[in-house]
Amino acid sequence: MIKLDCVYYLGEKPCKFKRICEGCEDYRSMGVRILVLKHAAMGDVLRTTPVLHGLKRKYPHSHITWVTDPSAADLLRYTPLVDTLLLYDASTLARLAVEEFDIIISLDKEQRVAALAMTTTAHEKLGVGLSPFGTVYPLNIDAEYYFSLGLSDEIKFFQNRKAYQELVFDALKLDYHKDDYVLEVPDRFLEFGKKRLESLGVARNDIVIGLNTGAGGIFANKDWTTEGYVALIDRLTHERHVKVALLGGKAEKEKNHEILSRSKGKAFDTGSDNSLLEFSGIVNGCDVVVTGDTLGMHIAIALKKQVLVIFGSTCSQEIELYGRGEKITPKVDCAPCYKRVCEKEVTCMTSTTVDEVYDAVKRLMARMHR
Repeated sequence: MIKLDCVYYLGEKPCKFKRICEGCEDYRSMGVRILVLKHAAMGDVLRTTPVLHGLKRKYPHSHITWVTDPSAADLLRYTPLVDTLLLYDASTLARLAVEEFDIIISLDKEQRVAALAMTTTAHEKLGVGLSPFGTVYPLNIDAEYYFSLGLSDEIKFFQNRKAYQELVFDALKLDYHKDDYVLEVPDRFLEFGKKRLESLGVARNDIVIGLNTGAGGIFANKDWTTEGYVALIDRLTHERHVKVALLGGKAEKEKNHEILSRSKGKAFDTGSDNSLLEFSGIVNGCDVVVTGDTLGMHIAIALKKQVLVIFGSTCSQEIELYGRGEKITPKVDCAPCYKRVCEKEVTCMTSTTVDEVYDAVKRLMARMHR
């Protein structure tokens, strides 16, 4: 007999025990088979990982398959809570046309992902699906409130007070215990981050303040101003044993170069060509991270850093800092707005002063010491 549902069964080669299935004492069934569909953006994938705790708590004997875009794969690749990681491609679509699951969890409102939830076989489907009209809709009653935030600015901007994680847990009928992010960064990347900071002059007793200067290009006013970061560096570098590290990727290369060229303080650039996990290793070497609402923020939260988030056009109430940080919210009446273009002279980001940010960083430094 072949035990096709054994967690160790490979089929094309011997399993770890190198024996046939019949009579094997190490057989262990997959239990409840769960498929999670969460593809993009990368920050959204990472902030969805707390559901893994909730799923394992409700279904301790379970096998979780997660389908995501290739760009987000490294965020999930090393966690033991994901049993099978699949990338969204033609081979995965072919595979899911055959596989069957007990539960499908679909959390993207994209048609391609919602369609996959409908065409894959499962006894129960939760979250977001695709209608015969090609439009997305909530699959279960519990997901209706989570879904409504995308339909109503009034609900999303002003009425809702729940963090994203609580919204998702409610939609999936899971008990929310303020579960933390799941991000496993292999030691070699943590060591990379440590050595990169050391090569830039960080000593053992230094306090490293990471400035994550970008915030993507989709929404206006998600990243703080260049002028603000320049002034903040000049003030922070006067503090004893404080080193300031500029964080970012290719999109932040020019901005970080301008910040350094205009700053009188001795900050340093950690590089714009780092891989996702190399970047995570560098963030891990920081003590406090100043950031907008972006992927770098989610990585800092996942790595349990003290995080200062400067909010602009997005909803601060949806971000859970787990008591490890502070939020600075705009002083303008039009925020949040999620607009892609802003024509105002005084924006939500220009309304945030250097004094506010500097004082908040000082509080987080003091909290870190305590």
